[in-house]
Amino acid sequence: MNDASTPLTRSCILVVDDQRNMRATTALLLRSEGYTVLEAATGEDALTTLSSNRVDLMLTDLKMEPMDGLTLLKKALEVAPRLQVIMMTAFGSIESAVEAMRQGAFDYVTKPFKEGELRYRVERALERAQLQRTVDLLADEFNERHGLSALVGRSAAMRELTSRLMRVAQSDATVLVQGESGTGKELVARAVHAHSRRKDKPFVPVNCAAISETLLESELFGHAKGAFTGAVRARRGLVEEADGGTLFIDEVTETTPAFQSKLLRTLQEGEVRRVGESTSTKVDVRIVAATNRDIELEVREKRFRQDLYYRLNVVTLRVPPLRERLEDVPELAEHFLKRANARSPNPKRLSEAAVGHLTGYSFPGNVRELENLVEQAAALAEGVELLPEDFPLRPNTRVEVSGPVGSPPVPALDLSTRMPTLAEAVEEAERRAIAQALEKHGVDLGRVAEELAVSSTTLWRKMKRLNLRPSGADHRD
Repeated sequence: MNDASTPLTRSCILVVDDQRNMRATTALLLRSEGYTVLEAATGEDALTTLSSNRVDLMLTDLKMEPMDGLTLLKKALEVAPRLQVIMMTAFGSIESAVEAMRQGAFDYVTKPFKEGELRYRVERALERAQLQRTVDLLADEFNERHGLSALVGRSAAMRELTSRLMRVAQSDATVLVQGESGTGKELVARAVHAHSRRKDKPFVPVNCAAISETLLESELFGHAKGAFTGAVRARRGLVEEADGGTLFIDEVTETTPAFQSKLLRTLQEGEVRRVGESTSTKVDVRIVAATNRDIELEVREKRFRQDLYYRLNVVTLRVPPLRERLEDVPELAEHFLKRANARSPNPKRLSEAAVGHLTGYSFPGNVRELENLVEQAAALAEGVELLPEDFPLRPNTRVEVSGPVGSPPVPALDLSTRMPTLAEAVEEAERRAIAQALEKHGVDLGRVAEELAVSSTTLWRKMKRLNLRPSGADHRD
């Protein structure tokens, strides 16, 4: 007998039977176990109850009038798809009960049943209902973290990516995700899974570049006991772990031809053979692969199998580098700062100058670099407002800086051939911040100084040193 404090005993059960005595006796037994029990004399009454109550389990008689148990089962699952159903039937109707299980019932019990048998079957059904709620919760959390809402950006490039992603997610087609390091290829793969029919099943990622060549085959395909030194027991590989779900193979071009041959077999035959075994195991896995290399060049150079490339390249999703969608930088920066603030007792905010500072950068490290910059600034900045100087940008690329309208062009600091000194990096950050503030406020240097949080004297001195003038000022010496 269940303890009344356990989650199962707080479950709600609907008993449906057109025989009043049988219905009342069954309900009484279940209430004595601590369950909440509702009753219905007909299929129509049961459907009304289901539409207005959260019911975990329905026990229904098979032979009823005017709506029989099979018809009720079908309609009930339309109203409540996660409902668990146990069919109550006479001994001579077991064949019909089995048919009910084919149509979605969890179990059946024959009349007259013993109390212990009913109790056992009810407990099993409710355990399944509780497990399903847990799976649904995890799926919702996964979708919230990795669904389309996680793909931040409203640029044309991102709109095209998300549109294509949603179309391919509904199928089981193999997907090849291409993009530079740091663009978010795994996030795209997770979004594909989150919006697919497999979203309730596992998403299993593996980075081929992070696993040695000798271990990669065993890691993905598993191994038999004694297959190699140290294999003290048989082990399932990641492909089997992903059965029913999605396997994400990152950096697939880092693999050897021998491994590629086995991966091709898995894709073609839908089966996997563990290292050291002679038999294969059937698997139902969707493959999403990713690479930051030019995979067509890898094929031409004979470093990647052409037949595997064609198998992987059913649908391609190209993740654009951040430099191709700089209009998404402000939204991305706010997104990362919000996440950093959630973990900090001292929340920060982005200044307009800082946003402009970031938007003028080409981000060779892509979205990952922006995320690191924002997290670093949120952790180390002394003020509440994040300023340009809180974001030390990597000087490995030339970024043009436009000065105020009507003023001479602001010379950019070209540090592509050497590492800068700290003073040079600070000067470049100051140059950007002041130029952007002058662009915004023109000759109103008081507003410029206020926005930059410096005194008017300090502002004047820095402008003179950096050869910056406000818009509309006389540029003659």
